[in-house]
Amino acid sequence: MERRLISAESVTEGHPDKVCDQISDAILDDLLRQDPHSHVAVETSATTGQFFVFGEVTSEGYSDVQSIVRSVVRDIGYTSSTIGLDADSCGVLVALSGQSAEINQGVDRLGAGQESTASREERYEAQGAGDQGVMFGYACDETPALMPLPIYLAHRLAYRLAQVRKQGIVRHLRPDGKTQVTIEYDANDKPVRIDTVLISTQHDPEVSREWLGDQLSSHVIEPVLDEVCGRTIRHDDFRMLVNPTGSFVLGGPAADAGLTGRKIIVDTYGGAAHHGGGAFSGKDPSKVDRSAAYAARWVAKNIVAAGLAHRVEVQVAYAIGVADPVSVNVETYGTECDGVSRDDIQRAVREVFDLRPAAIIDELDLLRPIYAKTAAYGHFGRDDEDFTWERTDRVGSLRETLGR
Repeated sequence: MERRLISAESVTEGHPDKVCDQISDAILDDLLRQDPHSHVAVETSATTGQFFVFGEVTSEGYSDVQSIVRSVVRDIGYTSSTIGLDADSCGVLVALSGQSAEINQGVDRLGAGQESTASREERYEAQGAGDQGVMFGYACDETPALMPLPIYLAHRLAYRLAQVRKQGIVRHLRPDGKTQVTIEYDANDKPVRIDTVLISTQHDPEVSREWLGDQLSSHVIEPVLDEVCGRTIRHDDFRMLVNPTGSFVLGGPAADAGLTGRKIIVDTYGGAAHHGGGAFSGKDPSKVDRSAAYAARWVAKNIVAAGLAHRVEVQVAYAIGVADPVSVNVETYGTECDGVSRDDIQRAVREVFDLRPAAIIDELDLLRPIYAKTAAYGHFGRDDEDFTWERTDRVGSLRETLGR
């Protein structure tokens, strides 16, 4: 059988689109810190020396957007015009307005002052979805994080690339960068070998590609592959590509315009699963684009962790202003375990998980300022206690419902 190759990419926090994602989520966090019930839909765009922050905000809090933009850009490492962007001198334009009253009436139907006296069931029925849409969650048993190996490995490489830059382990690196990994799968859809590792990273002009390749091999690629692949995935004979065009001196927004929400496949599963119509960053959890995608990952991960299937995609869809999903679908690709059918799993999901927006927000504790750190290196498969959608706390309930 001909070998099957599957690839996925990631980007560092200095990539122009990821800079915008981090700014939008930092503003969201700032508002949630002051008012947990803030309604936020903030977009950021970037070009040479200039940021434009726009969108809709309804909140009791006030956010100093200029300061937040500069702080995010500075923390990433853009601190000089010689590398294309200076946090202290870049321009920041702001155009924020209030949330549409017509959208708000479908999200908050209890009215002012009623929420504190309403029962949980009343709250869950009163809060409709902030918009229509279709969201997806995915999990598989290729990695301990129950993520597809290509995107998991690409994220780990991108994170390590930023780490060696910030810690000075590899000198002459600049903030912008990308990684890409190609994995060979066998006839049983199991990853068996690393085929190609690609790293493109911004750097100082005096650096040679040969020197850079040696440094990245020693301090980024080899440590990550050794840790992630171990003895299970062969990684002793792969193609390594570093800055294939030869040089990468000009990067960030000076080289390529950035925009919030333009790296949605990087944010999720690297193409191993479908993606719904909406991005995540800059949106508060009343927007099901974000909260329901997190919940769908939570559901899918618990199914796999419970040993009910080896690979699962969960689709959930909503109508604006309506609390209950209009559909929930579980796809197991024929990988369900002995004695359990796909229909059995779908029935158990409906019994165990409440996927109404307010229930999701409560169960996953989403009204907290936790979102800035989701904006780079993936929203899923992360070992962080604030990523509550990564918990496998419903494994017992699923197995009990199925009599296992």
